[in-house]
Amino acid sequence: MANIQPFRAYRYNAERVSPSNTVTQPYDKITPALQDRYYAASPYNLVRIILGRREPNDDATNNVYSRAASCFRVWREQGILRQDSVPSIYFYSQRFNPPGTSTELERRGFIALGRIEDYSSGIVFRHEQTLAKPKADRLDLLRATRAHFGQIFMIYEDSGTIESLLAPDTDPTVAVTDEYGVLHRLWQVSDARLINSVQSAMSDKKLIIADGHHRYETALTYRNEERDRHASARLSPHETPPHEFVMMTFVNMNSPALLILPTHRVVHGLTSFSEDIFRNSAHAFFDVEDVDPSLDAPKATAILRESGRAGTAILAVTPNRAFLLHHPDPASGARVFAGVSLRQQGLDVVQLHKCLLEKVLNLSEESIRNQQNISYVRDAAEALSQVRATSGTRANIAFLMNPCRVTQVRDIALANEVMPQKSTDFYPKLLSGLTIYALD
Repeated sequence: MANIQPFRAYRYNAERVSPSNTVTQPYDKITPALQDRYYAASPYNLVRIILGRREPNDDATNNVYSRAASCFRVWREQGILRQDSVPSIYFYSQRFNPPGTSTELERRGFIALGRIEDYSSGIVFRHEQTLAKPKADRLDLLRATRAHFGQIFMIYEDSGTIESLLAPDTDPTVAVTDEYGVLHRLWQVSDARLINSVQSAMSDKKLIIADGHHRYETALTYRNEERDRHASARLSPHETPPHEFVMMTFVNMNSPALLILPTHRVVHGLTSFSEDIFRNSAHAFFDVEDVDPSLDAPKATAILRESGRAGTAILAVTPNRAFLLHHPDPASGARVFAGVSLRQQGLDVVQLHKCLLEKVLNLSEESIRNQQNISYVRDAAEALSQVRATSGTRANIAFLMNPCRVTQVRDIALANEVMPQKSTDFYPKLLSGLTIYALD
């Protein structure tokens, strides 16, 4: 049973600072340039906590984590961050144009605490693999600050009843337009009866992590550490320690505004790459068509969309040629997909990794996981530019894909399976710092 709770969030005090200058994109989406921009925006920008600058003299007592904890403590003392007076949930709206379009969408959800559950409990499900290094970093930050500054993005399946319960009829508490033109609006909901209705409606839901796998597993690890540390403590039967919960944003997976973007792959640094050999080798797994090598991003997207109606479609673009790969050969695939479920085989990203990256280009799973010869690019035009570069190092080949479908994410997750890393890119991202959950 999904356990959803209101909480007294810390939020930026609009009488002291502008939320537009203090909230940020999630830590893993903050580039060095964006980090610099955030630092310049305000001395109270959240970047100083979630992705502070490292300094040459950092040591065990003075480092990014200790400075983050100091900022959080001082900002609360100074009233820069102020805690809401009553337990609440927070209706969260994001209005945006999907990249490359002029069609406005609005994605609606709500922020609340969700109980941290082991995956084996059958309540919370993941869909992507995680890496140890990012989790270690987030765990050190959580240990130092004892707070969650961004939300885990959870999706659940519903007819729209829960969303309709929270439809606001007042001005938002916070409104921020981010770097990508997305309007983020927040309403505080403290009506106890309304909160109870949401809790009741959510109680039978299965929760799938859309974004924030590393932070969820960090919270899970920290919960277990705290359980061990307080094993002898006597608690009231109705008392649940704060480390048992993490801050989440809940969005209905049936919402037409739940958008997944593709994440393209660019392969570089192969010393013996041949376009002809690639084409011939790929033909063992797919039907291969030569397409206009000068195609631009809109044309590539249109080709993929049309071809993808019939199943798997991948565009492989090299400096001089372009190939459309479609209709995977079941006989050849059978040798590659031993032990891989039919659900996974239906994913373009799995076809790409297993057939093209591992078998045709001979990249090992470990090298792909460590990003030795591969980079991940959201923008198709950027992927094309990396293989067509006229100066500097030019990539060997770019693979452009269609996004996976929400139903595929659901089916993979509920079957307790995981996709390769960077398989999904839910857009837009949830801003960090709109609400903060402090454990003490």
